[in-house]
Amino acid sequence: MDPNQILGYAASFLIGVSLGLIGAGGSILTVPVLVYLFGVKPTLATAESLLVVGATALVGAVLAARRGEVSGRHVLLFGVPSIVTVILARRWLVPAIPADLGLISRDQALLGAFSILMILAAQAMIRPSKPKPETSTGGDSPRIVAQGLMVGLVTGIVGAGGGFLIIPALVLFGGLDMKKALGTSLAIISINTLLGFGTHLVGGGQAELGLLGSILAMALGGLVLGSYLAKRISGAKLKPMFGWFVLVMGSAILINEILRSRA
Repeated sequence: MDPNQILGYAASFLIGVSLGLIGAGGSILTVPVLVYLFGVKPTLATAESLLVVGATALVGAVLAARRGEVSGRHVLLFGVPSIVTVILARRWLVPAIPADLGLISRDQALLGAFSILMILAAQAMIRPSKPKPETSTGGDSPRIVAQGLMVGLVTGIVGAGGGFLIIPALVLFGGLDMKKALGTSLAIISINTLLGFGTHLVGGGQAELGLLGSILAMALGGLVLGSYLAKRISGAKLKPMFGWFVLVMGSAILINEILRSRA
């Protein structure tokens, strides 16, 4: 096993830890891990990441549901609209993007877009959050639906589960407390990403199931640790630390793709 693979499996473990601990961030790591450490082409990596994140998030959602930390109403409000845009993006939008965009390739464009998404996600993670207490009004349903549409589009195009967008929406617009927002986020992520991966396969897409199985096993191990730590360590303290890590990675990827485009 070469050093890149060792680093890749270690990062896969961290993907699970992130999902178990803060309910987000796993998908931000998965695409770069697949591309830079396992040598998967970016277009395929955006699809394969959906399986890793989706299966890991599904296990996390089941654990959260057993603790009563998943809101079925918000899963429907957020999940159904996002399903629509995930299907549209994976089935028609991504295949319609030309392989050569002129100044840059499609792969460079996807990685560039993903790096910008990582930087924006990092800022959201670093910024101190002020969760609202759970209310009985059910929150602002139209805004939740609108956020669902946007997150589905992001998930479909760049292979990100969108937890960093889902959690603030559930807290600010849905009236959920932070713990229930984390559990509900995992349920929504699992629906979006697994459906996106299924759409990829139905559309004739390929997947390296052997590699994905080993990565998934490490991610699930990390999820167990993350869920254990979540009961003992404040996610609010670890969230900004993870944000700085994501910021460094996103900036490095963006700089690398800019240099490649000029080469």
